[in-house]
Order: sequence, then structure tokens, then C-alpha cells
Amino acid sequence: MQEKLKILIGEALKKLGIDADVSNIVTEHPEDISNGDYSTNVALVYSKQLKTSPKDLAEKVVAEISKNKIPEIEKVEVAGPGFINFYLSHEFFANSIKQIVEEGENFGKNDSLKNKKVIIEYTDPNPFKEFHIGHLMSNSIGESIARLVEFSGAEVKRACYQGDVGLHVAKAMSGILMNESLLPNEKDSVISKAEFLGMCYKTGSMMYESDDEHKQEIAELNKKIYERSDKKINALYDLGKKWSLEYFEGIYKKLGTTFDYYFFESNTADLGKKIVEENIGKIFEKSDGAVIFKGEKYDLHTRVFINKEGIATYEAKELGLAKIKHDEYSYDKSIIITGNEVRDYFSVVLKAMELLFPELRAKTKHLSHGMLRLPTGKMSSRTGDVITAESLMSDISKLIEEKIKDRGFDDDEKKEIAERVSIGAIKYSILKQSAGSDIIYDFEKSISFEGDSGPYIQYSFVRAKSVLEKLNNSGLVETIEKELSDDIDEGSSELEKMLYRFPEIVVRSQNEYSLHYIAIYLTEIASLFNSFYANNKILDPDDLKTSAHRLALTKAVYITLKNGLHLLGIKVPEKM
Repeated sequence: MQEKLKILIGEALKKLGIDADVSNIVTEHPEDISNGDYSTNVALVYSKQLKTSPKDLAEKVVAEISKNKIPEIEKVEVAGPGFINFYLSHEFFANSIKQIVEEGENFGKNDSLKNKKVIIEYTDPNPFKEFHIGHLMSNSIGESIARLVEFSGAEVKRACYQGDVGLHVAKAMSGILMNESLLPNEKDSVISKAEFLGMCYKTGSMMYESDDEHKQEIAELNKKIYERSDKKINALYDLGKKWSLEYFEGIYKKLGTTFDYYFFESNTADLGKKIVEENIGKIFEKSDGAVIFKGEKYDLHTRVFINKEGIATYEAKELGLAKIKHDEYSYDKSIIITGNEVRDYFSVVLKAMELLFPELRAKTKHLSHGMLRLPTGKMSSRTGDVITAESLMSDISKLIEEKIKDRGFDDDEKKEIAERVSIGAIKYSILKQSAGSDIIYDFEKSISFEGDSGPYIQYSFVRAKSVLEKLNNSGLVETIEKELSDDIDEGSSELEKMLYRFPEIVVRSQNEYSLHYIAIYLTEIASLFNSFYANNKILDPDDLKTSAHRLALTKAVYITLKNGLHLLGIKVPEKM
């Protein structure tokens, strides 16, 4: 509808002697729905060309549009100093509901990225360390962006890049060697193995900070891990890495993520080092035994790409990763999702990439996000003050189980509800924020079945589904649907005036790589539907025509919530 309006406005301006670029014409939804369904400021933008007032030009534009008014428009009015408000017709809204029902799971999809190949890297937990709530944030955002890009027609590959070598691994391995007698056996749970590795990392980190002797021992251990020169260390390393990856995979399954590629620093280090060494004197330079990139030349800062021990740093490995990704999957776009804390580091890496591989840099998009904090404050894996993803999900599950304990669900139903609603609560809390914002997690608000929360949207979806199932079980479906007509006495509801906007919300979210538009929109749809449900009898055997219309509206809500929740990566339990 937006495109139709832009064409109409452009044609009206042309008749008035203004050749406007249609793509630059702005149409927006007024904040107050009583002021129309769309509004444009073209009169304020172009009035100077005609040497007239914005209000005068607005009236002339309205007059031109009114001469050839299309069925989708009920009326056009001038407002304020020269805004033009468009009110869509009841016929438009009735047809939009039919269209939503007909399109079903395809409602909201577009082909703006058709035939494009996109690789999206996110989550990136490091083996030998615990999967903490920061990884939950990266996973929620990355998975949702992956689904959004797919929804826009692209072929998407999901990638996870993990630091399986480096100082953090050496610290963990040091802790393992010190606690070898406590090593779990294969029959122990994946969680207990992950907890053991987390404890070892904490121990090794404390030893590294304690004195220079331990620091040197861990540095030597780090070199042995890179070189794979010690059989015992290799065996313990391989076992610890295996445990970590099994632990991560269990979390991915709960979160609804399946990765296509797993990249590891152990595979990118050699190539990254080679790339840097081949460009010493051109892009990189030697400094005190290390190889650096002088970022100050580009208003950035200096970063080390090969350290004094001759080991490739994260920076060099990123360059190797960029090449490996493109060799594995010849992409049109590479999206990398990380926390804000590495944004400055990444700006240097991307500048080096631009100088080395300008074609890859042009295809690369780095998105950074804020931190997820609990009310207790910031966490640190170095000190062991880590809030793991498992512990957060478990704590929220327990709160939800307590909330639904007297609602008559059996044990299996309670388990499904608790798991899906807890994950939905976390994901929504993350995705409803604008990109880059830090989040202080509010336990009580996040699990509320009323208002601004994931469970509220899930509950609304289950309610709409229940209405449809009751109708299917009643045997009245065909009878009622035959009565579906545009000729309904009641005017278009506010709910109808919001549902058709979903495809626009999807496009905006995709263009800006921001999911909060979808999250906020779904909350509004849920609220409007619950109000509609409370004030209207959907199934009325004495008024089949109205029942048919309200049934179609309920189906449209069900489809919109389902598609929107899919984009947020939120599953819904069968009952709530």
C-alpha cells in the first residue's frame, strides 16, 4: 500500500509541475490512528518550488489525488501546516484480512534479497569456558536476523566461530592438569563436564594472575597446545574440546539454532599469520618483535596481529576466517554479530581487511550488541563470577512452573510450557531493545502473562489457536466461512488497521537489522486481539456473517503472531 500511495503522490506532484523522485517520498503511520492510516510531508518538502505555502500545496495535492481516488482510499485530508493524511477504506481492510488468511505462513515474506547468499556468524562461545548469558544475547539476535534475512528471500548459512586455541585455553588446561584427579568420566552428565571445565578455567586464570612463574608456565603450555607437541596435553585438550562442543550443542537445540558451519581459531591461525607476514612493510610493520597494524593512520588505534612469540592474535585469525568463509561459501554478504566490547577492535580488523581484501570488506557487515546484565551487576569469567545460560534458563523455568502449578497441567505439559516460555521470555527481553542497548534483565516483568513480555505474546497466540480449534471441532467451519463478506455493519477495527502493517515492519527490521520493531509490533497485536476477544463474541450461531468476519480476523491474528514469533525465534507451547 505504501508503494501505491507514493506513486499517487508522485503523479499528483508531477501534474502540479514538480518532478519528484518517488523513492524519496516519505509516507508514515500517524502515531494517533484517528489521524489516518498514512501521512506524508511532501507539501512541506516541495512547497518552495512552487513558491507557495505548504498548506496550499497540500490542498492542491489532495485535489489531484481525489480526482482519481483508488478503492483502497476512503478519504484524504490536509492536516496542520501542510501534512496530508490518508484514510484507507473498509474494503481495503476486509481484503487485507482475506490476503493474510490466504498467504498463511508466507504472509510478511518478501523477495528483496532473492538470489542473495548470506552467511551470518553469531553466538561464538569458546570451548573450555562456560556458555554465559552474553552468548544468549548473541544467539538470540543472530538467530533472529538469520530468520529475517531468510524471510526476505536470501539463502542463509549460519556460522559459529570458536576460540579453541589461545591463552584462555591454556589457562583452562592448566586448571585441568592441577585437578586431573577430579576429571569426570564419560558417564557423567554434559552439564557436570562443562562445570568442571569452568572451574578449571577459573583456577588457571587465578594462577596466571598470581605470579610471573605461573604466567610463564601457562604461556609455555599455550605454545604446546598450538604446536600439539605433547601427547598427554593433546589427549586432555581433545577431551575437553569434545565436552565443550557437546555442551554447546545441547543449548543450541533448546534455543532453536542449527549451525551450518563451525569455524575454529586453530584452523584460521596459520592462514591469518601467513596473510599478515606476506604484507609486512605494506600494511603491517614490525615492532619490538611483534607485527602490528598502525591504526592511527586511519584515526583508529594500533593492534598486534602477531605477538612476540610468533603466534597469530585474534586480529590475524579474523583475516584468515574471512578468507576461509568465502572459500567455503561464496557469499554476497557476511554478517558478524558480536558484543559492543569488541567494536573498536573490530573497526581495526575491518580496516585491515579493506586494505587487503577490499571486495570482502565491501560484503562484510559487523553488528554489535550491548550486554545482558542481571540486577547483581556485571559478570567476569576470569574471576568465576559467571551467570551461565543454563542457570538463567533454569531459574526462569522454576518461576514459570510455580506460576502455572495450579492450572491443571500434567507434568509433561508443565515441562514443555516452562522450557518454551522461559526461553521466549529471555529472547523477547533481548530483542525488544533497540540494537546496541545494554539490558538489565527483569525476572518478574519477563515472565508476566500480561503486557510487555514474550509470554504475553505466546499466551495470545495460544488463545487465538484455541478459538480456531474450537470452531474446527464444532463442525461449523464451512457454514460460517460461506458467509464471509465485505459487507459487515461494524466498521474496521483498530486490530484490522494494524494487521496489514506486518510486511512493512519486516522490511524495516531487515533494512535496519533490528528486531525490536517486530517485538513491539507483536505486543501491540496481542493487546488489540485480547481486547477484541474480551469485547466480542467470535462464534455467534445467530449471526453467521459477523462470525465469519471475526473468525477470519482471528485467523489473521494467529498467522501474524505465528510468523512474527518465528522471526523472533520463539517457540510456543501447545497449552498455556
